[in-house]
Amino acid sequence: MTELEKGPQGRRRGRGARERILSASQQLFRDQGINRTGMDQLCAAAQVSKRTAYQHFTSKDELVAEYLRRFDPDVMPGVFDRTDLTPRERLLAAFEIPASTPLCPYIAAAVELHDPRHPASEYARDYKKAIAARLAETAREAGATNPEQLGEQLALLIDGASARTRVLNTESFSTAAAIAAVLIDNAIPASPPRPHSDDRGTTGSAPVPAGGQ
Repeated sequence: MTELEKGPQGRRRGRGARERILSASQQLFRDQGINRTGMDQLCAAAQVSKRTAYQHFTSKDELVAEYLRRFDPDVMPGVFDRTDLTPRERLLAAFEIPASTPLCPYIAAAVELHDPRHPASEYARDYKKAIAARLAETAREAGATNPEQLGEQLALLIDGASARTRVLNTESFSTAAAIAAVLIDNAIPASPPRPHSDDRGTTGSAPVPAGGQ
């Protein structure tokens, strides 16, 4: 049987400690930032000792990276995995983000950490590439002539709307969605018009006059 140890409040801790640590990190990192959250405060919120915390995570850096992985491990399945929407509708659904949503945690972490080699910065970079890839994949399904370019454009719009919403404290995603609709329509070739047919089922080419003139 796994030995249980007493946490900072004298309660016996054991199974579930990792989840409590991650849950506390999600709240504290989002509410007050990564750098302002110390391990002592985090352990107190999770009701574990620092010894237990470092048994589950060898460093705070590792914990921050895992904190980001927990947000959206499947890369927006509620948008890209929907079968009730057309590809074009799925592209636009990526912009249906409530104004009350905090700043994207991946952007926030990368800005706050200032270190492109930090495990969390590397994961944030991978996640942003994954978002653009899923947008490009959906754009390809929608028939875009350059799906990779459209995917990058839409990813940039999403990140810009997230930052602008946070800085101005006003909703920006509806404006971004309107811009996205224009980009999407310009990137997807219009269907060629169907050939005109007369009542006899022939295509609508002009009749040739007698004598070939």
